Amino acid sequence: MKTVLVLSCLLLIAQAEDPDQEQKPLQYLHIGDGSSREFEFPQNTRGVIVISSGYRSSGGRKGRESLKQTVRVKSLDPDVISVLNVTDGGRAGAANSYVISIRSGVPGTAPLLIQLLDLDRDSAPVLIEERTDYSIRVAAGEDDPAARLLESGGLSHFSENPILFALLPLIFVNKCAFGCKVEVEVLQALLKRPLPLLLGVAGQFLIMPLYGYGLSRLAALPKALSLGLVITCSAPGGGGGYLYSLLLGGDVTLAISMTLVSTVVATAAMPLSSAFYGWLLGVHAALHVPFVKILGTLLFIAIPISLGMLVKLRLPAVTRVLLTLIRPFSFVLIVGGIFMAYQMGSSILAHVRAPVVAAGVTVPVFGLLLGMAMARLAGLAAPQRRTVSIEVGVQNSLLALAVMQLSFQRAEADYASQAPFLVALSSTTEMLLLVLAHAAHRRLCLTPASRTPA
Repeated sequence: MKTVLVLSCLLLIAQAEDPDQEQKPLQYLHIGDGSSREFEFPQNTRGVIVISSGYRSSGGRKGRESLKQTVRVKSLDPDVISVLNVTDGGRAGAANSYVISIRSGVPGTAPLLIQLLDLDRDSAPVLIEERTDYSIRVAAGEDDPAARLLESGGLSHFSENPILFALLPLIFVNKCAFGCKVEVEVLQALLKRPLPLLLGVAGQFLIMPLYGYGLSRLAALPKALSLGLVITCSAPGGGGGYLYSLLLGGDVTLAISMTLVSTVVATAAMPLSSAFYGWLLGVHAALHVPFVKILGTLLFIAIPISLGMLVKLRLPAVTRVLLTLIRPFSFVLIVGGIFMAYQMGSSILAHVRAPVVAAGVTVPVFGLLLGMAMARLAGLAAPQRRTVSIEVGVQNSLLALAVMQLSFQRAEADYASQAPFLVALSSTTEMLLLVLAHAAHRRLCLTPASRTPA
């Protein structure tokens, strides 16, 4: 019997010392009844939230129960929610209540830092409890441009645009024609000396994201817009890069190679860049990189171009037809892309802030100048310099849009998507102006004998 009693006591002592049996700490602070951790609030309005505290100190100066306490409240994303003031709402039964005046801003989710302090001590205020599990989600109003954009077939339904479906056959044929422009000798030279490819990767995934981050801080953009800008600058070269290389006298084979290589590198570089700059910006959301979309981009480039290379080897007559159509088809695709971009963002353009527009305009310009400077320092030939410049300056902004749509709730995603959308629109418009200026220069300033096809 004594043995059984001793074993029972030892078992009870072991359970008391087991760290896995720790009791859940008592929580004094609550919003509402404590059952919900996230609250929705309309955009661009003022309001209040009420925090209740069940804490009653037993450490007063005269041994009596202390009622002197207060709370501090801080928004971890002031662009979404800003805290105006905290007032004591008095006691309601055994609990103290505090009225927190807030003002909502851009759509998004703002975590709250709530601290309960005991003031009835001889020393400085003592922290009793700290909570960070409450948050306020700001939803776009019915008159918000992002909401209207979604309802009118905007950013979230870009892939369903009927103009895009109408252009798909033209895009496929045009890519086959680009396959006919690929030169095997150039590919072999790139394998032996991949310097242009390395310059493109360094510019696209190291320098451009850093520029986007610095620009967002300089323009004091909200966190959501800053993240959208950085993710756009972290995207690989766009599929239109080799199209612009053709029309601007670049190296088409190099352009196609750089687009494929940068898209493959993006599967690793975009998650790393998103995580690093999201941490620097203090974004509290898990970012999702659209690997399926990246794979689809690869296939949509590689399959028709490979088919075009096969046509070049087997069907010379078809090759001549495709090469005749490649320039007019490319110009039509540029104009169609600009038309789709303006149609997609007509509502958002009327309400976008000037700093965001300025940032969107400067990103392609900086990328073009950066690529040209890197290629010139590396001693590349003129066609390769133009191609490296174009590939660094023209991003696949649709991938950045996909990251925003997959990583945030609807209103916040559409708001953050302003940056990649404006970069895409600016890039397409600026490149069209360069194409027109290049064509005018060739026609007016060069003799017929010097107009060699690019």
